[in-house]
Amino acid sequence: MLASWRLGQVRRVVQSGGVIAYPTEAVWGLGCNPLDAAAVERLLSLKQRPVEKGLILVAADMQQFEFLLWDLPHNQLAKLQLSWPGPNTWLVPHAGRLPPWITGDHASVALRVSDHPLVQQLCRACGPLVSTSANPAGRPAARTRLRVEQYFHGELDDIVPGVLGRQRNPSMIRDLQTDSIIRSA
Repeated sequence: MLASWRLGQVRRVVQSGGVIAYPTEAVWGLGCNPLDAAAVERLLSLKQRPVEKGLILVAADMQQFEFLLWDLPHNQLAKLQLSWPGPNTWLVPHAGRLPPWITGDHASVALRVSDHPLVQQLCRACGPLVSTSANPAGRPAARTRLRVEQYFHGELDDIVPGVLGRQRNPSMIRDLQTDSIIRSA
């Protein structure tokens, strides 16, 4: 967990449009304010990732996604409640409530409520964050801070200190409406 002064530094970086790296459940992630188009564009450029693919959003709890979940059918909401917090990413219909630089070409958005204490702390301080693996497209996801630094050569605005969670692989991604597995854990 971060000291309050350090958490304040990270919050200011995110609020001012910065891109950060932080440890997640299995790999290091890159994040920024998902509603800041310039920050997301910079993150995508650093990753060499096309905007059309869309991005994952991570939150500390389901309430942070309430604006996307309030009108879901009861059975779909129950699936989310049973799997969160945890290493489960769900594709949830966004009904135009998020900008295209987050959703890409998709009618759904990838959402995860993390059980990693540091990720929860960051999201409580900053709000939901973009959460994408810290690596250029086509390269292995960073599992160490050193690898993050090697990949991005000082181009990040902050690297949040901490340790990875206990997961061996990035979160499973499933479609909320069909239950199909898009990416297995």
